[in-house]
Amino acid sequence: MELKELTPEQVRDWTLEQKDRWWLTEVYRGNMPQLNLRSALTGMLLGGVLSLTNLYVGIKTGWTLGVGISSVILSFAMFKLISKLKLGREMTILENNAMQSVATSAGYMTAPLISAIPAYMLVTGTVVPMMHTMVWIILLSILGVLYAFPLKKRFINDEQLPFPEGYAAGVVLQNLHADEGNPNGKSDGLFKAKILGYGAGVSALLETLRNEKVMHSLKVGFLSIPEHLDEILYRFFTPSILGTPLKDLTIRIDTSIVMLGTGGLMGTKTGASLIIGALLNYGVLAPFLIREGVIPSATFKAITMWSLWFGAALMTTSSLYSFFSKPQVFVAAFKKMAARGPKTADPLEAIELPGKVSLIGIPLVGAVMVWLGHAWFQFGILEGIIAIPLVFVFTLIAVTSTGLTSITPGGALGKLTQLTYSQISPGNVPTNIMAAGINSEVALNASNLLMDIKPGYMLGAKPRQQAVGHVLGIFAGAAVSVPVYYLIFKGDLSLLTSDQLPMPGATIWKAVAEALTKGLSALHPSAQIAALVGAVLGIVIEFLNQRMKGKFPVSAIGLGLAFVLRFTDSIAMALGAFFFWWCTKRFKNAESTGYRVFVENSETLCAGVIAGGSIIGILLIILETVVFGN
Repeated sequence: MELKELTPEQVRDWTLEQKDRWWLTEVYRGNMPQLNLRSALTGMLLGGVLSLTNLYVGIKTGWTLGVGISSVILSFAMFKLISKLKLGREMTILENNAMQSVATSAGYMTAPLISAIPAYMLVTGTVVPMMHTMVWIILLSILGVLYAFPLKKRFINDEQLPFPEGYAAGVVLQNLHADEGNPNGKSDGLFKAKILGYGAGVSALLETLRNEKVMHSLKVGFLSIPEHLDEILYRFFTPSILGTPLKDLTIRIDTSIVMLGTGGLMGTKTGASLIIGALLNYGVLAPFLIREGVIPSATFKAITMWSLWFGAALMTTSSLYSFFSKPQVFVAAFKKMAARGPKTADPLEAIELPGKVSLIGIPLVGAVMVWLGHAWFQFGILEGIIAIPLVFVFTLIAVTSTGLTSITPGGALGKLTQLTYSQISPGNVPTNIMAAGINSEVALNASNLLMDIKPGYMLGAKPRQQAVGHVLGIFAGAAVSVPVYYLIFKGDLSLLTSDQLPMPGATIWKAVAEALTKGLSALHPSAQIAALVGAVLGIVIEFLNQRMKGKFPVSAIGLGLAFVLRFTDSIAMALGAFFFWWCTKRFKNAESTGYRVFVENSETLCAGVIAGGSIIGILLIILETVVFGN
């Protein structure tokens, strides 16, 4: 069955009621099994486990990644095997889609754990109790769902915004469940599953072999490999720049391939920008500033406490310039909010999430969050109340951006909120961080959830069941990621932003909050200059990117990230980006194995590498810090 879509003319000219009736007749699949016990349990299981992928990558880079494609392929392969063994039947396409809704919702749970929550703990010097964290991020995510589904009717049903990543997921689901196989007679879905599995296996094996402490504790130390390929050099001499050893500058080549996989999901423009920024920061500025005594010691934490001001300023101004230089986003968003028209019968009333759920739920959940924010995070009641309407405005704008580009400006929205609260509650760093966390995380959740609803709309699923699935995923993700998170750092705040748990996202949130409340005058003069240069450069780069329609060779985000990430991670991601670019040039024959693996299924391979290495990485951290001690 081919995917059916409205033409651009129909999207423009038809009323919402006409579009809904067309969808009900041409796309909707009726009572085909969707959210049932096995799809819900599978989604909760896979989403809970794959949420550790986001936790690991977020701890290392400050980013979060979707787990939808990985969960879809794993689920497809799992039930294909169950069917062949005569132990059950395969999932329907809508069961797999419902499972994906649960799993992706679980995967998004980790965002506050790598940003606002650790930043708050670092600022206050207190550990937030685990149950407080779990309840707080569950409420944030539920609020995102409550905001998302009323907007779904307008952005997906009426405006038919593309939500590019969601659209791609719908196409993958359609291809996996297509009746016809490849010309060689093999299922394309099973081929993707094998690629995912091989990538995960190799990545997990390397992560295990390079953990010397765990390998020796398991009495197989003779099989271990070095964590960095450059270690052999230090047996003969110590390479350095201006007297600082390269390894102290984090200029090393990692034997892990997780960041290579992450880089494979980027473009070469971002990869090149990471290389440029990493070489400038760690090859030029850091050695010089260490020698001059501006940076007190040759450690990643000391270096990044200076360099993040350039990187954060660059990323912030470029994001804000991009955001505000496109007023059509605001116009479109508020036109949607203010749209008026005669009320008509809703053809989808029986399957959409009732509007009264959000109408009642948003003020109710919002009131609970205000009260808990006051009790747990030093919020003033007024500051908390102000946060709720700000969430609506920012979510509306964020969803518009995500629907058009798949880019959610969560960072920019968070900075805007921090700036707002620096005026509402000056000097109150905890409120600044946690209020920004509410706006950023709810907007991020609502936008990403709508992106995951898009495949269901394309395939004819019941929206109401997807809403229930998202809520199930919220609890699954929290139940897995939060306890693992607390198990990793064991209540020791000194581990946050350490070499083991760098948390660049939390470092930036903390630094921005302190700068907005204390002022940049507290920084070393060179850091003030760096922040000013970064702020100007971010605007210049984004301006040139817009003037050249994206063809300017430098990405402001990639360049800025290199100043808050380790050189090791930046170079690994850049190598990953260029490796898969090289594969597109090397493998031209669409029938060759190289093309099918490294070009046609590059995203699947990267997802496997990231998932396998990340999950085993989390387990190894637990073994290293909990089971085998310090």
